[in-house]
Amino acid sequence: MKTLTVLSPVYNEEQVIEGFYEELRSVLSSLDDYASTMLFVVDRCTDDSLTILEKVAQADPSVKVLSLSSRFGHQMALLAGIDHTNSDALIMMDSDLQHPPSLIPAMLTRFEEGYDIVFTVREDGQEADFLKRLTSRLFYRLINMISDVPILQGSADFRLISRRVVSVFQAGIRERNQFLRGLFVWVGFKSTGINFQSRERGGGQSKFSWSRLFQFAAHGVVSFSKRPLQAAIYLGVSFALLGFLLALITFVEYFTHRSWPPGWATIAILIPTFSGIQLIFLGVLGQYIGAIFDEVKARPHYIVERKLNFSD
Repeated sequence: MKTLTVLSPVYNEEQVIEGFYEELRSVLSSLDDYASTMLFVVDRCTDDSLTILEKVAQADPSVKVLSLSSRFGHQMALLAGIDHTNSDALIMMDSDLQHPPSLIPAMLTRFEEGYDIVFTVREDGQEADFLKRLTSRLFYRLINMISDVPILQGSADFRLISRRVVSVFQAGIRERNQFLRGLFVWVGFKSTGINFQSRERGGGQSKFSWSRLFQFAAHGVVSFSKRPLQAAIYLGVSFALLGFLLALITFVEYFTHRSWPPGWATIAILIPTFSGIQLIFLGVLGQYIGAIFDEVKARPHYIVERKLNFSD
């Protein structure tokens, strides 16, 4: 019998976590060819999510719980789960019921056909937030323009990976600021996709604020492209030429329109323009330097505080 682990990060999902567990258990119990395990990685909640999962794990030995000592973030919670599994297949999905457990049998069918990675592509309905849909499209267009690793628009952290893909992440890919949607494309292997309709949350609110979404997007760009740094060179040359042109214009205007205060054009145009460009690229450099700083510190990706229903 093959083994399957379903990995779900949890952060403040007390309103929905029991409903998610019941729906997931119903789907997994219908799988005759797999011995299934549910692995919940609790990312230091401030509500009763961990307490609820402790009770669930006591009643159901197929439920494992990893409790992290602090909030390390969604991507690190997924990595913690990857590090603590050795199943033939691992499925990652969110615990807010936006990722439908009913899609699991179709994903396993593709796995049985020989695919090492079965990713999903989210199709948001018209009821989804317009601004988030717009910014999501812009982000994927931007990263596909500047990155050599193509990432499908609507890619979700709802995917199946085989044991040999898991072993690659356990042993080889240990960078600190991981952008998993890109990394699973970068590692290669035989892959296929399944579209799904995103559902409404089963309860509670999204934990991704605009600042966290922006930070997530910045990690994606920094992880998979150096072109923002290269753009600084091209823009620097372009604005140097523009500055030279404006200098010529200012020189001519000085002798043809003496009523203009000397240096007015230079101050009004060049200084604000160059200052803005410099500040933008200082921010870009800061992102890359910050990523290097995180790698040099070499702190643990996460710290496990408690384990429930693990053999060790």
